[in-house]
Amino acid sequence: MIIGIIPARFASTRLMGKPLANIGGKPMIQHTYESASKSKLVEKIILAVDDSKVASVARGFGADVIETPKEIASGSDRIAYVAKTYKEADIIANIQGDEPFIYGEMIDQAIEPLLFDKNIEVTTLIKQIQSLKELRSPDIVKVVFDYDNYALYFSRSTIPYARNAISDSGALNITDYYKHIGLYVFRRKALLKFTSLKQTDLEKTEMLEQLRMLENGMKIKVVETEYDGISVDTQEDLKRARTYHKWLQKKEK
Repeated sequence: MIIGIIPARFASTRLMGKPLANIGGKPMIQHTYESASKSKLVEKIILAVDDSKVASVARGFGADVIETPKEIASGSDRIAYVAKTYKEADIIANIQGDEPFIYGEMIDQAIEPLLFDKNIEVTTLIKQIQSLKELRSPDIVKVVFDYDNYALYFSRSTIPYARNAISDSGALNITDYYKHIGLYVFRRKALLKFTSLKQTDLEKTEMLEQLRMLENGMKIKVVETEYDGISVDTQEDLKRARTYHKWLQKKEK
C-alpha cells in the first residue's frame, strides 16, 4: 500500500499557526491536502498534526487525521509516528504541509522508482537552478549526485564550486546546479531506520536532516522534475502564495 502523510506543525518558529494561514479563503493545509490528493499513485493521505485546532479544521474538510505528540520535533519523526499505525503501508510519501500548490505529478515522479527497483529505499526530487537568486540563497538547498542519480551531498552553499568561473553568473554557464525539493518517499523499513538514528555532525552543521541518511550509508535516489512549488516558511512566502493563488484563479476562468 502506498500512503502519503502530510506533517503539519502549528508552532512554527518563523510563521506561527501556518497550517491555518488563509490562502484564498481556505487554510493552507487544505490546499496542500487537495493538491496532494491529485496523485494517481497514493492510495491514502493522512494529516499528521500537533494541534487540536488544526485537527478540527482538517476533519472539517474531510481529511483523515492523526494527532501526534507536541514534543515530536521534526516532520520526519511525525511521519514515522503515523507510519507505525499503518503497518500495511510499504511505501510512504512525506509530503510537506507547507507546499500548498504541490503537483500530484511530482509525488508520482518520486514514487515511481520504488515501483520498478526494489533496491531503492528513499527518493527525493530535484530541479535545475536557473536563477542567480536561487543559486546564492542559503534557503535553497543544493544537491550533487553521481552518475546513477544517487545523492552525494546536500548543502546550503553553492555546490559544486566552479573553480574557473569568474562570477556566479559565469558558474551557471559552466555547470548545472540543482536545488532540492523537500518531498521524500521511503520504503517503510528505511523510514523507521532513518528516524531511529541520532543526529549527525554534518546534519547539525548544515541543519539538513537528509545528511543523517548519507552519513549513515543510506542511499537517496534523486529524481529530476520539471515542476516547482512554493514553500511557505515566512510571512513573505505567505504573501507570495496568496498572489500565486489569485493568478491561478484568473487562469482557470
